[in-house]
Amino acid sequence: MEGVTGILLVLCFIGFSNANTSPTINKVVYTVCEDAPIGAHVFTVDATDTENDPLTYSLADPNEGFFTLDKNTGSVSVSKTLNREASNTIQLGVIVSDGHTNTPRELTIILSDANDNRPTFQQSSYDYTIQEDTAVGTSLFRAQATDIDSSSGAVVQYSIDEVTPTAGLSLFRIVNTTGEVRLNGQLNFTALSTFYRLKINATDGGGRCYYNTTNYFSSIAFSIITVKDVPDLDPVFIGIPYVGRVAENSPLGKSVFKVTALDQDTGVNDDIIYSIEDSTAEGLFSISSPRGVISVLSNIDREDIGDTATLTVKATESKPNIHGVIANTTAKVQINIIDVNDNGPEFYKCGDELDCVKESHFTGEVVEHWLGAVSINMTVKDLDKITNMRLTLEGVDKNVFSVQPQFTMSDSIVQLQVREPQELDFEEKQQMVLQIIAVDEDQPTFQSTATVTINIKDANDNSPKFLHGSYKLNVTEHSPVGTTLDTLTADDPDTMDQGNITYSLLPDSIRLYFDVEPHTGRVYVKNATLLDREVRSLYSATLQARDTDDKPGSTVLEITVTDINDHAPIINRDTYREFVKEGEALTLKIEATDADDSDTKNSQIVFGIVPSNYSDNFTINPDTGVLRNRGELDREALDPKLKGMIELNVTATDKGTPSLSTMVTVIIILEDVNDNNPQFKVSSYKFSVKEGEKGAFVGSVQAEDLDQTAEFHRISFSIIDGSFGSFIIRTFAEEQGYRGNITVDPDIELDYESTRKQFQLQVEATDLEQANKATVMVTVDVLDVNDERPEFNPADSVTVKENSNISGAVGSFTAQDKDGNHSLVYELESIKCSSNSSLTPCSWFILDPTGEIRLNPKHTVDYEQCDQVLMEAQVVDEYTEKGENNSVTTGQMVINIEDINDNAPEFILSDSVFVVVSESASKGTSVAGVTATDRDSGINRQIDFKVTRVQFRDTNNQTSNMRMLFEAITTQQKDIYVGIIQTSETIDKSLKGTYLVTVSATDTGDLSTSTVLEIFAVDASYQVELAFTKSKAFVEEKLNEITRALMAATKAAVEIASIRSVTAEASRVSGNTIIVAYFVYSNGTALTSTQVEKMISDPQHSLRLIELGLADIGKAPVTEPSNDPLKYAMFGMVAGLIIVLAVLTTSLMCTRRNYRRKLKAAKAMNSAAMVTSDNQKSGPVVPGTNKYTMEGANPVLNLNIDTAMHLDMDDESSDVDKVSLNSLDSSGYMTSHEKGLMMNMIQEEEEEEDDSGPPEYIEPLGAALAQRGQKKGFDNPRIGLNNPAFSTTDL
Repeated sequence: MEGVTGILLVLCFIGFSNANTSPTINKVVYTVCEDAPIGAHVFTVDATDTENDPLTYSLADPNEGFFTLDKNTGSVSVSKTLNREASNTIQLGVIVSDGHTNTPRELTIILSDANDNRPTFQQSSYDYTIQEDTAVGTSLFRAQATDIDSSSGAVVQYSIDEVTPTAGLSLFRIVNTTGEVRLNGQLNFTALSTFYRLKINATDGGGRCYYNTTNYFSSIAFSIITVKDVPDLDPVFIGIPYVGRVAENSPLGKSVFKVTALDQDTGVNDDIIYSIEDSTAEGLFSISSPRGVISVLSNIDREDIGDTATLTVKATESKPNIHGVIANTTAKVQINIIDVNDNGPEFYKCGDELDCVKESHFTGEVVEHWLGAVSINMTVKDLDKITNMRLTLEGVDKNVFSVQPQFTMSDSIVQLQVREPQELDFEEKQQMVLQIIAVDEDQPTFQSTATVTINIKDANDNSPKFLHGSYKLNVTEHSPVGTTLDTLTADDPDTMDQGNITYSLLPDSIRLYFDVEPHTGRVYVKNATLLDREVRSLYSATLQARDTDDKPGSTVLEITVTDINDHAPIINRDTYREFVKEGEALTLKIEATDADDSDTKNSQIVFGIVPSNYSDNFTINPDTGVLRNRGELDREALDPKLKGMIELNVTATDKGTPSLSTMVTVIIILEDVNDNNPQFKVSSYKFSVKEGEKGAFVGSVQAEDLDQTAEFHRISFSIIDGSFGSFIIRTFAEEQGYRGNITVDPDIELDYESTRKQFQLQVEATDLEQANKATVMVTVDVLDVNDERPEFNPADSVTVKENSNISGAVGSFTAQDKDGNHSLVYELESIKCSSNSSLTPCSWFILDPTGEIRLNPKHTVDYEQCDQVLMEAQVVDEYTEKGENNSVTTGQMVINIEDINDNAPEFILSDSVFVVVSESASKGTSVAGVTATDRDSGINRQIDFKVTRVQFRDTNNQTSNMRMLFEAITTQQKDIYVGIIQTSETIDKSLKGTYLVTVSATDTGDLSTSTVLEIFAVDASYQVELAFTKSKAFVEEKLNEITRALMAATKAAVEIASIRSVTAEASRVSGNTIIVAYFVYSNGTALTSTQVEKMISDPQHSLRLIELGLADIGKAPVTEPSNDPLKYAMFGMVAGLIIVLAVLTTSLMCTRRNYRRKLKAAKAMNSAAMVTSDNQKSGPVVPGTNKYTMEGANPVLNLNIDTAMHLDMDDESSDVDKVSLNSLDSSGYMTSHEKGLMMNMIQEEEEEEDDSGPPEYIEPLGAALAQRGQKKGFDNPRIGLNNPAFSTTDL
């Protein structure tokens, strides 16, 4: 018995010693900004201890050097610069100790990016060489930079900050997103720069983390673009214009000048070949082809070729340019010929065109006693360019003249200057001979001599003289022009004036009447009309004679004009105009005078009438000139064109010999009186007019009034009867009489179909005074015309099957016309096809002129393009005479296109990724979907989906055939058919890979199309169990919110496999409900439970999930301290005998005391929560835990309680104890937030030794609490709560 007691004591001691629980680290994932400065607080280790023992914290490997840890509070600060780019996560070892046991754990620290890195170019520089003719827009290179930051900090934008030289900024551009540099303008090696330096900037998108300032970083890279020249420019001569010089007679081969040409393509610098293309002096020079040196080729004579020679020099490149052409250019080279004195002076005679020839004999003339220069047409020349000549005179008469010029340096005209004019005497000497000598002053041996003969001419020194000083001449008035009065001449002794004297009359005014022949001296009459004795009878004139030297001589002429009978009678009026009314008498006196002597017959006048058409109707007295009418005057007897005007010619004649007469016009105007009636030209009229023509012309009536004046013969027409308001008449004047135009009233349309087909019009003609009238009857017949427009008959719609090739008519338009005589032609207006509720023009049908509609053989009718055709036509009456010849409205016909099954179904492509969770996929589970359409219509477009083949491709890419695990269910959404792919049986959840499901779509015409779906299988290894503190009903009610919260945290689709309730005993630890779920991404990948745990630990999402009751994911690993049983056994055996009695005696007391201590701790926590202090921090205030006061942690059960509840427990009061126990058992005091924190509880299950017996408990207090639960009506009395907080550890 004693041995048994000892063993029990030892075992009891060992159990008590092992009852202390290790601290729990609640959170293992933290997020820290990588730019957090050294010393900055970044997070606090979240750890608790169920016994509320004070916790101490320490760091351990790995990575303990990056952080410092406050051992009392668990506050973690940065101690070393962090770098996310080195590693985006840091595994940090921490150890939490409650003084008895240690809990080591590795924390995962996720470093958040702070954008602290600059973009880095993949190359330090980008140097490229490109040809200058590279096309604009060509991609040159790509400058690529990377940024090891994340998010927007990793997005790089590119730009060109500057280009050197700056003029090249517009030549390049860069794609800001890719860094691709493109040519933006045309390069030019010659005109622009040959290289460019591009400064390329790469700037990231910015970012921030710890600090509020957004950081942007950029990097610079340089690119040297070297432009490569291409041969695209012609060579060019440099140093132009080219002017060289060479002396005449230079030796052959002498270098004269060098030309230089360069290839403008300096980067190519092709060899230049020189040649002479043209020369003003052929064969005179040559050029060396490689060097361009011009040399003398033949003898040079400046006097022969001139002062200059112009060469056209050509420079040719040795190689073709980019166009395949040998490029070349030309330049002019002027070579000046330097003169050499190798010629003597020579004398030349030059013509009018400066055509000079050598001459040694010259002739000149000079008038006697002349003082001045004498021209001898002599030019002296020295063919050398620079000359210095001297001229001298020789001969007997050299003193009479001097030579000019005496000295000259160029070609000069030589003249003789008279020095002694008195020696020039024609009477003594008529000719002189001289010699002119020209000497080259620089080379005296070069000289020439010319002989000059000077002929002396006589001078005119006498004036002409008449024989008498005056002459008297007579002439009859009005003598004919040219009548000679006399011939008078003068004499001049000078020889040169013989026969050369000219004559003239003075003053000028006398030449109006008389003149003289200039060479003969004959005086004659110049104007017979002006020679009138009655005006002037005596004239005086001077006759002048001049010789060749214009020396004058004169004599006076007295000319007397004799009289003749030369005046006719003069009538005192130009015309006579007299008015007289028809029927009245006329009396008119004609008066005339005669300028001749009244005592002679020449002044006696006789009157008469010149015979004419109406002269017999009048008489005139021959002596008095009185004019009278003979008989009564009648206006209508006159020609109407005369308008009553009679014109007579009356003459007045004198009795002289010969007699002269004058005639005057006498106009007698016979005034009209209204003494005649209007008269129609015919007795009746008959016309016809077409119906329906407003304002149509009907016909004309003519009438005339014989009165000749408008006021009496003007006629006005009117319709006085029979019109019925349908006709009007307008009066028009004609050449003879008047015309009345009858027209239909413009507002009236005659209608043949009415009762009036004929009108009897009575037309009246009246003159202006309405005194005289005449009437006539006019018959008007109305004629029928084609004036009705055709009309379409209603057209029924027709139906045509698509793809038809009918040659006959498929339909026709018909129309009618009310006119009897018509010809209808049909014209197409438009054809429009209806497609998707819109009309578009088409050409599927043809309209014949007969109205028949046919298929257009050039097109095929396709129902899928158009299901209905609207044809619009016009009908035209070719015989229409009046109005529009087409129908008022167009005819329309609807052609319905009948569909045939000629299109197979077409799958609608989708980017969706299909995933099947094998565990949750029971029979009938939808795992994928396809959509398809059929371009046919009606029953032809109905589609049926079917799974025709199933294969499986494992993770080793091995494919195998499977049985039909899937089936297709066909549904329809509007015009789109949807095939829902669902499982036909349970899926093997151990398979890892992809299902390849072949789905066919078949229409009613057995036309089908197939597609292969890839369905990713998610196996059971990705199963995640989520423990919730809520009931199953609550979880199912909030399932949508739970799913959305999980999706927001993981960014993955959540597939719920099952929801199950847990037993009441297990729910104390693990929650009331378990959700089995899979987290799958759209690309088919799934998350493991560890990955899900990390993601939902983010405070952004964890709070919401806790509110929804999430307690745990799987089972959190807890590191239990290792215990050595032998150690405890030995210790118990040694110490057991000493303390066994004390244990048995005081065990109950210790238990009681421990219980009251924990209740006091809860009371202290409640009091601490109620204290208000400005200095109070939010640190741990409850002993044995790092929970904060505001969390309301219960140090007894590690449960959240209402800290506002007053825990005023007395040490001696059992009632207070009961209240405390009730508060611990009841969950009614816990808020929803507090219940969510139950995920921190450690759940345990107690094994029952005997299912039929009562449960055994680790501690008596657990049994007591279980019994209290039974008293409250627990359904399962076998379930108890094991609270580790009520262990005997404190003993």
